[in-house]
Amino acid sequence: MKKKLLLLVFIPLLFGMSAWAQTTVKGVVVDSSNQPLMGAGIIQVGKNANGTVSDMDGNFSINVPSSASLQVSCIGYTTQVVNVDGRTQIKIVLEENTEMLSDVVVVAFGQMKKEAFTGSAGTMKSDELAKVQVTNAASALAGRVAGLQITNSSSQLGSSPSITIRGVSSISSDTEPLIVVDGMPFDGDLSLINTNDIESMTVLKDAASNALYGARGANGVIMITTKKASSSDAVITLDAKWGGNRKGLRNYKTTNAREFFETYYKMLYNTYSAEEGATAESSHLKANAGLYDSGIGPGYVPYTVPTGESLILPGGKMNPSAVEGAFHNFNGNTYWIQADDWEKIGLRTGLRQEYNLSVSKRTDKINLYTSIGYLDQDGIQEGSEQSRLTARLKADYQAKKWLKIGGNFNYTKYNYAQTSEGTIGTGTIWSIIKCQAPVYPVYLRDANGNIMKDSYGRDIYDFANGQLGNLSRAGGTGGNAIFSNIYRTSETTGNSFIASGYADIKFYEDLTLTINGNIYDYDRRYTYAEDPYTDLYTSNSDNGYLSKSSSRTFSYNVQQLLNYHKVVNGLHDIISMLGHEYYNYRFEYLGASGYNFGIDGATELAQMLNKNGDPTSSSTDYNNEGYFFRGMYSYANKYYGSVSFRRDASSRFDKDYRWGNFWSAGLAWIISKENFFRSKWVDELKVKASIGSQGNDNIGNFLYADSYNIVNNNNSVAYQWLQKGTRDITWETNTNFNTGVEFSFFKSRLTGSVDYFYRKTTDMLFSLNTPPSVGYTSYYLNMGDMRNSGVEIVLGGDIIRTNDVTWSLDLNISHIRNKVLALPAEIKTTEVEGHHGYVNEDASFVSKYKYFVAEGLSLYTWYLPKYAGTDSETGEALYYMDKTDEATGEVTRTTTKNSAEATEYLCGDALPKVQGGFSTSFRYRNFDFSIQASYQLGGKGYDYVYQVLMHTGGQTGTTWHKDMLNAWTPENHSDVPAIRYSNTYSQTARSDRFLTSTSYLSLQNINVGYTIPSRLTKKANISSIRVYFSGENIGFVSARRGFDPRYAIGGYTNSELYSPIRTLSGGITLTF
Repeated sequence: MKKKLLLLVFIPLLFGMSAWAQTTVKGVVVDSSNQPLMGAGIIQVGKNANGTVSDMDGNFSINVPSSASLQVSCIGYTTQVVNVDGRTQIKIVLEENTEMLSDVVVVAFGQMKKEAFTGSAGTMKSDELAKVQVTNAASALAGRVAGLQITNSSSQLGSSPSITIRGVSSISSDTEPLIVVDGMPFDGDLSLINTNDIESMTVLKDAASNALYGARGANGVIMITTKKASSSDAVITLDAKWGGNRKGLRNYKTTNAREFFETYYKMLYNTYSAEEGATAESSHLKANAGLYDSGIGPGYVPYTVPTGESLILPGGKMNPSAVEGAFHNFNGNTYWIQADDWEKIGLRTGLRQEYNLSVSKRTDKINLYTSIGYLDQDGIQEGSEQSRLTARLKADYQAKKWLKIGGNFNYTKYNYAQTSEGTIGTGTIWSIIKCQAPVYPVYLRDANGNIMKDSYGRDIYDFANGQLGNLSRAGGTGGNAIFSNIYRTSETTGNSFIASGYADIKFYEDLTLTINGNIYDYDRRYTYAEDPYTDLYTSNSDNGYLSKSSSRTFSYNVQQLLNYHKVVNGLHDIISMLGHEYYNYRFEYLGASGYNFGIDGATELAQMLNKNGDPTSSSTDYNNEGYFFRGMYSYANKYYGSVSFRRDASSRFDKDYRWGNFWSAGLAWIISKENFFRSKWVDELKVKASIGSQGNDNIGNFLYADSYNIVNNNNSVAYQWLQKGTRDITWETNTNFNTGVEFSFFKSRLTGSVDYFYRKTTDMLFSLNTPPSVGYTSYYLNMGDMRNSGVEIVLGGDIIRTNDVTWSLDLNISHIRNKVLALPAEIKTTEVEGHHGYVNEDASFVSKYKYFVAEGLSLYTWYLPKYAGTDSETGEALYYMDKTDEATGEVTRTTTKNSAEATEYLCGDALPKVQGGFSTSFRYRNFDFSIQASYQLGGKGYDYVYQVLMHTGGQTGTTWHKDMLNAWTPENHSDVPAIRYSNTYSQTARSDRFLTSTSYLSLQNINVGYTIPSRLTKKANISSIRVYFSGENIGFVSARRGFDPRYAIGGYTNSELYSPIRTLSGGITLTF
């Protein structure tokens, strides 16, 4: 009995000892395609946890009790818990989790789990990119990333948007973010990269994210990751779409032809009726006669009225018997005059087609992705077109267990032609569409109404320059923008080649050396030509003009990165990196021009009989070098810390001021992983904070050195001052603080984040004027501070989530405020309302846009006279004016009719108060639908076109905005000045009357698709077929129809620029 009892005690003891005995477990972690997964975390479950990380071949080794459980996780894959059960060899297969891919953040020189990320970033994935139809990938970011603002100074094919991240951080320097493609800085235009090749775009916004890029990352970084193979089976994808481009912005509400003549009549009638002794009848007769007077009227009256009747009846309405079109006799010939639709003739619907083919496959040793893409599209104006051919080859090869190599090659051949644009007053088709009265012909027509032909068989255009005697466009606006555009070419062709390669050399399990290299070669050839034919109808006598230029951008970048990663006891995760980077950039230019074509259709300077002086050439070099360190630590996957440091040198500074030190530090805490946190509906709750400092060297070249022009002085060299250098000029420094909360609730049905940021720029660059007697006009100094601060909110939710139906909604909101903190005393020359600063105006816009820059104000604070309404007796415009009592110094505010006497005041901020975007996507079985929009609230913009359309006084060929139909009269005392032909003072002078809210809502994209059931497609050996419709820039609503605040961040507009484009296409995607 004792022996049995002893045995009963001893047997459990043996089992217990066996359970607690440490066993070396070896294994491999692979995906569902049996491909090894490197970097998978293997952690023992329990209090006495320890852990390790899988190597390049997916292998791992760990000492645990034979009864232990292992938690295995890898970025982008579903975490598993595996029981050891006494085994010493284990194969673990992880399933890819596409939802978890959003938990990965691409950062400087690598990627990390989102929960370990202490900074601030926004990401756009390939599935979202696939829905849009943009040539430049940056355009797709509009409204999708909090804190990022996209503006387009032109919508021409081949143009690029401007990007601002978390506000304008400099007065004088470039504020564009750094673009990084697959870990290497990219100097080219993003339109050179096929959006179909992009896997994700990540926008890094704070110092903890950007500091490792040093000076070039001071304005934020956009990380672009291109696609690679994800399946062990060969995957072939073909996407084709066909559609059209149309004008995407509605015109201002302007008068039609009848309303135009009625308003013109009213302008004349009001003037004549004010004359001494005038009667209603005499004023009526004189006003009607004035419409036909070439010195008073609009120049053309394309209407015929019955004999003895007037065009405008008493009371101001057009004669209902008036019919469109009129005969005109000149030099014994009869012509037919009719009003043409300049927009319909001058613009078009351009065809668009795009094709993309990709092939990818991966094995245990090789990952291969290759693609080819072709885009061809016509713009909305003849002479505007674009074509692009792209090819990419991306390959990774595991050559040895300790060596992995890879390369990424991209080639782009492109061509684009652009039409005429300009600044205010250049008379392009765009300002004609907006502002020209709808009464003028495009062509000359014979008595039968047929467009006349010249001896060359070409259409004869109406130039309003004496072709028909005294007929002209009032205001002296001769010429013909449609004709000029047809007989000019502005074409750019080129090639872009990007090649990058890397090698990962594994010294030990925890220590890896990565060597990266990249070259970029971008050559362009530009041709501008004016056909000799234009001499027949214009004042030109050059017999044609040709300008040619060639430019090349070449850069290379090399990096050496030493990475260390160690997991200690399954709790302490230590990652560190030491690195060095060297970057070299060179730009070269050569240009020349000539005139007098030697042969028809000449395209080369050798075919010109005359040259314009000597050819010109130039080159620019820039170098940057940096040494850097990053350290990251986490404890139990819930406490995270990171630090980074970079010492940078820039060739844009003197050698004694070339180096700068930049740093960052960040912390994060996953509160939801704490034992005391009991909320079942909270999946994850994280708080984070970071701070850091970066330098901005985008200040231009050689500002530290005196610059001269070399001139020929009687065949001897001579020098002329070009610019005075400042030897100790140095970095503009950005100090960034960011703190926020990230959360996921209800099993990821609701996710989001809230961030607060504060960015201060110090040592801003200023140009100070000097007396002409010193030999130069200005020099630069680092003097001045500015800050941008704000809040960003990002929300995402699944309203419905079932097998058959999903409906999700995403929203982002950004509130950013800008303030100038300090300015150098030398430029604080003006005091306005207690603020000391200076007036900033853009002379290229005829001084229409003025800001007052001062401490305590936004950089874009409008500085304008204030409109005081209309005089109750005369209807004339009034403006506020400050008067100072010479005796007491007391200032009183009064009004004046003379805008030149008006006082200029602070009139609000051009920058919006809130901006962001929202999107929703819906899927029912095989049908899918998505829509995405961007918006902006607050801010003031100067609507110059509206100012032009509200004109009054003098002979004019400009139409009116319909608001002029509500002009002041003795019976209607409105705020719109009375319309008269003659005025003592301008009634539409520059003032805050023309400031308009810059709020808008833009429907960016809509996408509808249907995926054919796989049971049908697989019969044809096709994995999937999706047919779809896609629309870009579908709708736009602003405070005033026709006004587009997306033109510039400063709230100003330009009537002479290419219109935004609306693109509608249908397509099909086949996957084999």
